Amino acid sequence: MQNPYLDGNFAPVELESTVNELKVTGHIPQELTGQLLRIGPNPIKPDPATHHWFLGTGMVHGLQLRDGKAQWYRNRFVRDDDLVEEKGWPSVAGPKNELQLGGGLANTNIIYHAGKRLAVVEGGNLPVELDCSLETVTRTNFAGTLPGGLSAHPHLDADSGELHAAVYSPLWDYVQHVVIGAQGDVIRAENISVPGQPMVHDCMITQNYFIVLDLPVTLSMEAAEQGAPLPYHWNPNHNARVGLLPRRGSAQDISWHEVDPCYVFHPMNGYEDSQGRVVLDVVRHPRMFASDTLGPNEGTATLDRWIIDRDKTKVCESRLDDEGQEFPRISECLTGKPYRYGYCVTLGAGFSVGGLIKHDLQAARKQTYSEGAARMFLEPVFVPKPGATAEDDGWLMAFVYDSESNTSDVVILEAADIETGPIATIHLPVRVPFGFHGNWVPAID
Repeated sequence: MQNPYLDGNFAPVELESTVNELKVTGHIPQELTGQLLRIGPNPIKPDPATHHWFLGTGMVHGLQLRDGKAQWYRNRFVRDDDLVEEKGWPSVAGPKNELQLGGGLANTNIIYHAGKRLAVVEGGNLPVELDCSLETVTRTNFAGTLPGGLSAHPHLDADSGELHAAVYSPLWDYVQHVVIGAQGDVIRAENISVPGQPMVHDCMITQNYFIVLDLPVTLSMEAAEQGAPLPYHWNPNHNARVGLLPRRGSAQDISWHEVDPCYVFHPMNGYEDSQGRVVLDVVRHPRMFASDTLGPNEGTATLDRWIIDRDKTKVCESRLDDEGQEFPRISECLTGKPYRYGYCVTLGAGFSVGGLIKHDLQAARKQTYSEGAARMFLEPVFVPKPGATAEDDGWLMAFVYDSESNTSDVVILEAADIETGPIATIHLPVRVPFGFHGNWVPAID
């Protein structure tokens, strides 16, 4: 059986590699000193009949920039129990927990918090710490302060330095609001009861609220009993709703608000307006894992706005952009605050990525940038310029796959005007699979 999530640039990369002194077209800004990191699944021996895109050992890809030069690119497996057994490598250091799935894999996001690079995944697994060369160091439960696992999508409050996450597990009947303090210890873990064991891929914060997405993709015991590797399917009997939990309140203080059935992997941002309502901008999928249970391929994903009033049971929904898109990003210092600009990747049928979109949500207009059908952009990352005062005064960086050469590049654009094209393109002699998420680490160890 042919599996589209094992074909083309979805296919895994077999070898770890290191390439120094990369070729550059254009000029890398001197101020861009740090690492652009991203991660995705890189399965070792997948079964094409059952392989789900979200599964498989993680592989991290990194590009290090300094003094206007691309010093190196490297890719490394994020080690888990299944990988080290297959390779005959030493076991992964650090704790394990009773929630661990898939050999403790971590394959969905790589974040930087409290001085540590952490590979993370949803479903209850522990984060995996990597060193500055992207080698696996240890699993971590934050010195024993993390009650379960973590999430693929923690969100940082730039003012407090606190990292907020919605953690779920197929072994729990609740979602846990976890807050990791600026020093790297868990300072809050609040259990929120939810029926049906939904997949809670992401979350969002505002000044006063933690936002929980309880949507109709739920654990299917029938699929689990039949051996589905990811037994979360579309469940039309599960009510779609959004929860507003006061950030310092208890689970009993949460208010729930109905939305039309849909699925959201990623909010773009959320904030509170002048009337005290929560504004949440999301990439909305009409369904998920209904007809295609191996990957996210269920119709056009649109950019929508949800306005949530604590005094109303129904969310007010509107469409911001009906073009297919995913992987929304912003200037991260504005997470949970009013903002103007957002950035996405265009998305077609079969989860086929294309070019980039810059949204001006205040002016209700957008810019697009494409390098043609053969050039497929991965999730962009916004990096502010030193001393920037304007929200979009920075660079937009993204890995790009070239289907003609079967290699990848990193493109650097002026975020203020992406249509002018790249100020630098860094050429990699290898392929970076589509994967999921990543971030910029401005300080090099």
